[in-house]
Amino acid sequence: MKKQLIFLLIIVSTFSSCGILQIAGKREFDNGFYIQKSNTEKSKVYVDVIDDSFHIHDTYLGTSKIMVDTNTYKTFPKEVKSNSFSKTSFKKYTFDIDFITIPLKFRLKEMDIPAQLNTNLNGALYIGYRADKYLIGYQSNHLGKAIRKLNHVGFSMGAFSGFGNTLMSPTNTNDRLQKEYDGIVWSKGVSSFLIANNFTVGLALGVDHLLDKNKSIWIYQNKPWLGLSVGLHLN
Repeated sequence: MKKQLIFLLIIVSTFSSCGILQIAGKREFDNGFYIQKSNTEKSKVYVDVIDDSFHIHDTYLGTSKIMVDTNTYKTFPKEVKSNSFSKTSFKKYTFDIDFITIPLKFRLKEMDIPAQLNTNLNGALYIGYRADKYLIGYQSNHLGKAIRKLNHVGFSMGAFSGFGNTLMSPTNTNDRLQKEYDGIVWSKGVSSFLIANNFTVGLALGVDHLLDKNKSIWIYQNKPWLGLSVGLHLN
């Protein structure tokens, strides 16, 4: 149990720091509509990423949809000779459909069984709402040039539902089960993810429902747990 826990913590920490877990990992500042804020001004713009430059187009309301001004745009190049740009933020709101897993589940004390930290195989479909904010600024270097800096923060929250397994034993059935086996559980709950550049952390609050005849004697049936959630972005 301890070896499994240490191994999972190393894997999760490594994947999170590298941005491999895409559901809450850093997303590229790519083409699309954003809410731009510079100083006190706020407007809806369209971002067109070409090579290393960000082209920012104004938008206007057409007959039936938002139109993009393709004639003029502001450019944020990767490098400029002097830092004449003020910091500008861009926000984007999207819906998420993702596959997640909860590698660690913390269960509260039940009867004479102390609090547990479980590592079971599971997977779930996650549907949520996500907000991303990108902050663009420039930092001068020793060569007298200003290099563009892009910082990203994000937050996602939603609900999940899926399946997993759990060890059934005399211990977690109040000695009413004589043999051990892996039971199938239906898991559901809510989860949230916080992103700051390449750092990602996800938390889940849920319940498990054992799907076989021993559900009435399982001490964790429908009992809440707190878990660490990670996942893969699908949409």
